[in-house]
Amino acid sequence: MIADEFRNDPRLAAARRLVREALAEHQQRLAGPHAPAADRAADYGAMLEQFGELRGGNLYFPFLGSGLGRGPLVELADGSVKYDMITGIGVHAGGHGNSLWVEAALDAALSDTVMQGHLQQNRESFELVQSFVALARDDGADFAHCVLTTSGAMANENALKLAFARHHPASRLLAFEHCFMGRTTTLAQITDKPAYRAGLPATVCVDYLPFFDPAAPGPSIERAVTALKSHLARYPAQHAAMCFELVQGEGGYYPGDRDFFLALFDVLRAHDVAVLVDEVQTFGRTTRPFAFGHFDLGPHVDIATVGKMTQVCATLFRADYRPPRGLISQTFTGSGSSIFVARALLDRIRQGGDFGPEGRIQRIHERFAGHFERLADAMPGVVSGPFGLGGMIAFTPFDGTADAATRTVRALYDDGVMTFLAGASPSRVRMLPPLFGMEMDDVDAVAAIIERTMANLAG
Repeated sequence: MIADEFRNDPRLAAARRLVREALAEHQQRLAGPHAPAADRAADYGAMLEQFGELRGGNLYFPFLGSGLGRGPLVELADGSVKYDMITGIGVHAGGHGNSLWVEAALDAALSDTVMQGHLQQNRESFELVQSFVALARDDGADFAHCVLTTSGAMANENALKLAFARHHPASRLLAFEHCFMGRTTTLAQITDKPAYRAGLPATVCVDYLPFFDPAAPGPSIERAVTALKSHLARYPAQHAAMCFELVQGEGGYYPGDRDFFLALFDVLRAHDVAVLVDEVQTFGRTTRPFAFGHFDLGPHVDIATVGKMTQVCATLFRADYRPPRGLISQTFTGSGSSIFVARALLDRIRQGGDFGPEGRIQRIHERFAGHFERLADAMPGVVSGPFGLGGMIAFTPFDGTADAATRTVRALYDDGVMTFLAGASPSRVRMLPPLFGMEMDDVDAVAAIIERTMANLAG
């Protein structure tokens, strides 16, 4: 192939080497968090103000990146450097300036187009779909198909299309209380947060079940099954699918339980209702690549969605959910860079070492958990936790009010650590650290900043 000869041209190899060397040299100057440069404050503030005006609303954080980072550290355009522990809400799992990701993006830059889509996809898209299906099968799912897309919301939209088409004329959905599915017109109806659908027309009818309560496992299962049977009886044969988050993300980082899910699956299967698992946030963050693998639920899943850390997103599904022609299509399935980087990520995942009870992800979780347990003991009423599972980590600040959590997130940002909010009653501070781009020393450094910030907030 002429393309292969081009990619193996020695001039490109030399250029790549120079890029790697230059990047590494400049990254080494990012040694840790520090404050903004005083001479940049006015221009930076003006940029933020103008950007907020142009987009019709201010950014949540006063964050405009410079385009350079090293692992968990990121440089801002005001000259400051921060620890990024939220990673674009789980997108930058390799951290900032990850060498494997840079190499993949260089491959994409040498490709013939910027975007790939419905009418034109290259070899790497085929290889990526193969890898997604193989990983899902390794985790026990009987998936035959995978469709790429540009966002987690679109992956979920495609999943709903598959479920409604397969179970027509059923038109209702089931979901958990406090769930999050996305912000499109339809997904906002499923997401159990009224503020996200204020002013929007109703598009789909959703019936909610209580989520798992670890403090009362047996009664928790009984309550959820009773609610499910009640909905199914009230609307016989009208539910196409139930949407599952196996770990509630935006809801507050609440892990579920295998027996809890199995009890619901049994009822759903008896009523021919699809099991749709939303892995947009959980993929790559538990002891298995898929959370349904972590909970050993693969054989029971009909449709699953992935996104965030995978860069390009995807909907995976069983053979009997194969869509009729024309149901799922879009101009873009992803940019070349997202597809190449996604392929590099899945190659990294399949090499091993990151998953399992002794894997990198679990070790990062345990290191953070140990720090939060120590802080909870040392500062009762100031820090409680930890909460979450694997690479999804959270703590509750003070009394867990929205004001306390927001104040904590803002203070941590000012002190050099980016986190975010999750849940309500209690509201929590959550982290989605760059699991494939940080070391244990980074965990310790972040924990030290959190400790100082919480002590200052406590007065």
